[in-house]
Amino acid sequence: PRTRRAMSEGGMMSDDVTMDTMDTGAPSKDGRATKGRGHAAASDREHASGAYDSLEPASLGPGPAKSIEGWIILITNVHEEAQEDDIHEHFADFGEIKNLHLNLDRRTGFVKGYALVEYETKKEAQAAIDAMNGAEMLGQNLGVAFAFSKGPIRKM
Repeated sequence: PRTRRAMSEGGMMSDDVTMDTMDTGAPSKDGRATKGRGHAAASDREHASGAYDSLEPASLGPGPAKSIEGWIILITNVHEEAQEDDIHEHFADFGEIKNLHLNLDRRTGFVKGYALVEYETKKEAQAAIDAMNGAEMLGQNLGVAFAFSKGPIRKM
């Protein structure tokens, strides 16, 4: 333990105050105060308990993976003048679209060439992939696949 000078209520200095712990309440090994991350006891850390957020266990092996909310497909080779309505019109036939994202180039204002569509079920997403991969929209052939995978989907 170290002693430090402290002012008493009457304004007098006193040397009888000892420091056995840090400001955080964790004892220091050699009496020195430590600051910053990593100095608390392991039991105080949230990750030490092993409580992690994760998705439900999936089947083993490669294949498509579900995002947190649904099954997302990636549509490539989208025409630069395509609108959200065009994408929605072509892909709504396979199930309810939960979310549709069409990125625009800031400089030109045109579509960057890809879109993301989210479905509730894997069955709906797979039906859209099977039907629309290679299909034509606004004069261009689309490429459609799952946006997330647990490994290689196709063997090379």
